[in-house]
Amino acid sequence: MKSAITVELPQQSYEILIAPGGLEHLGNWMQPLKLGQKALLVSNPMVFRRYGEQAMASLTAAGFRVASCLLPPGERYKTLSSVQKIYDAALTERLERSSTIVALGGGVVGDMAGFAAATWLRGIAFVQVPTSLLSMVDASIGGKTGVNHPQGKNLIGAFHQPRWVLIDPQVLSTLPPREFRAGMAEVIKYGVIWDGELFQQLEAAKRLDQQRYIPEALLQEILTRSCEAKALVVSQDEKEAGLRAILNYGHTIGHAVESLTGYRVVNHGEAVAIGMVAAGQIAVALGLWEQSAADRQRVLIEKAGLPTRLPVNLNQDEIVATLQTDKKVLSGKVRFVLPTEIGKVVVTDQADAAVIRSVLQLMQ
Repeated sequence: MKSAITVELPQQSYEILIAPGGLEHLGNWMQPLKLGQKALLVSNPMVFRRYGEQAMASLTAAGFRVASCLLPPGERYKTLSSVQKIYDAALTERLERSSTIVALGGGVVGDMAGFAAATWLRGIAFVQVPTSLLSMVDASIGGKTGVNHPQGKNLIGAFHQPRWVLIDPQVLSTLPPREFRAGMAEVIKYGVIWDGELFQQLEAAKRLDQQRYIPEALLQEILTRSCEAKALVVSQDEKEAGLRAILNYGHTIGHAVESLTGYRVVNHGEAVAIGMVAAGQIAVALGLWEQSAADRQRVLIEKAGLPTRLPVNLNQDEIVATLQTDKKVLSGKVRFVLPTEIGKVVVTDQADAAVIRSVLQLMQ
């Protein structure tokens, strides 16, 4: 069962294809894009061990001259020094402006491969082949690329849209359960900010904490509705001048938690889950949201096996201070995405430090 979603953009629209078993057709399906002959496949050792040979064989059979570049896994390696390895491989393989970088992996691989593509020879094509749920529903779509700075997450980056996104749900069968749960955080996010019906479908599911408990039809629905939500938002606001900011729901405090724990204690999805709980309670404190709705969100997050409290020994003052380095700060004020009902949010700078601290206190 295949489904295709188009990201409509003024300069170059592209397709997200959700196709079980699609990885073996990667090369053939890339041919209509009229890309150059040279391709560099960027991945990490764990993903490459499972799917690298299949992807490279498919590209080779379709006439691409393909080489590979493997990066260490994990958010803490999402740095300029890791991107340098892609540049080195691009130079060795003599990638040209007509060449393509193919990102095979999760969000970390996609972000770095995309940033390398955005900056190599001032921009070459890249294709996203996400292998984690989080990257399938979020990171691979929308053209946000970049790396972390020691003082904050994703502070160095560029908007560079992929030419195509191929999602093969079958690769999720080898995804570790913790990584699957991390992706569910982004799925729940779409339910809160955009798609109340998706939220209700998730509430009705028996379990959400492991892929094996989710029926194939529901997984396809999760992927399709999540991708549709992101595609619609990005189509209306490609470079986050307004509406696209809602996609950062849960990410403001979430990014601070990731950064302050050195990207070693919680993964991105777990941090977003914590951030959504915090944002929900801030919305309640400001009178924007009903406590009953915040409770529904917390119960759903717990159902997905995700944390709802701050990691131990995390200092409130450090979190508040770190928020000032967030990309969404405007005129010195931290802007939060806050829900007003299931399926609707607003962006506001009305949450002062006292409100933030009171919510963080409750989450310790």
